[in-house]
Amino acid sequence: MIRDPKDLQRYNASERANHWIVGISFILLGLSGLAFFHPAFFPLTQLFGGPTWARILHPYIGVLMAFCFVLLFLRFYKLNRMTDADREWLSRAKEMIDGDDHNMPEAGKYNGGQKMMFWWMSICMVLMTVSGIFIWRAQFNIPIDLARIGAVVHAAVGAFMIALIMVHVYAAIWTKGTIRAMWYGTGTRAWAKQHHRAWYRQMTGK
Repeated sequence: MIRDPKDLQRYNASERANHWIVGISFILLGLSGLAFFHPAFFPLTQLFGGPTWARILHPYIGVLMAFCFVLLFLRFYKLNRMTDADREWLSRAKEMIDGDDHNMPEAGKYNGGQKMMFWWMSICMVLMTVSGIFIWRAQFNIPIDLARIGAVVHAAVGAFMIALIMVHVYAAIWTKGTIRAMWYGTGTRAWAKQHHRAWYRQMTGK
């Protein structure tokens, strides 16, 4: 892909790698988790070499995702602090969904929707990690009652996270130019000016 040298740098290679490791880990965990959740999805265990290997790998992939998400959180939490402009953006989100984004408040590097997604995912990641420890009884001496509660929380939060990720992916595809930023690390000036005007001004001084 030919990129304009005037494109704005949005993510460096380390940030992109961090994001994709979390994303790929989540996909693997989602597939193996669904296989454990309902018999209809059990054939998905074959993607991991069978049910035994799926059960062995699932928690270790979870540890990898949790660790990498902590790194992601430390990189971006300051940029995801909510502001009055973000709350106004959220109150007008329906206008943007309807195709009229002319009256949307100026967004920084992330808009209100992206910030809300970040914090929801952070809360879910904590719940998934703690509940995952509760049900990882092969490594931890967890009382059976806590393990049962952990299993319920793990399944419920996992389903919610799958829904969040579907919204995240759809929004990235729907807003043309967003996926390019995470794939190549850059965004066009026109894209930045339209969707992240405050960040555009910060990067260009205009």
